[in-house]
Amino acid sequence: MRITEHPILQYQKGPKVSFTFDGQELEGYEGETIAAALHAAGVRILSHSHVAKRPRGFFCAIGTCSSCLMTVDGIPNVRVCVEKLRAGMRVETQKGKGVLR
Repeated sequence: MRITEHPILQYQKGPKVSFTFDGQELEGYEGETIAAALHAAGVRILSHSHVAKRPRGFFCAIGTCSSCLMTVDGIPNVRVCVEKLRAGMRVETQKGKGVLR
C-alpha cells in the first residue's frame, strides 16, 4: 500500500521502526509521516467528526484540515499527515477534542 515509484518524486526510506497504534504494534519507516505508515498498515480511519461521529480518513495531507488529528505520545491534536515517524511512538485515536494527561 505504499507508493514505491513515481515519475517525478524520489522516495528515500529511513530504517524500519516499530511504533504502536491504539496498543497494536506496527512498523513503518523512520522519517515518513505517521499517516503514511498507518495507511501502509491498512488503517483508513484516522478520526471521527465531533458532532456526527462520521469516520474521517486521509484528506489534505498537508496539515491544514483536522481530519488526521491524533494523540501522539500523550500529546493531543497532532496532525499525523505532517508529523514524522520515530521509533517507539505511541499513536492513539483521539476521542473528541483530546485530553492532556
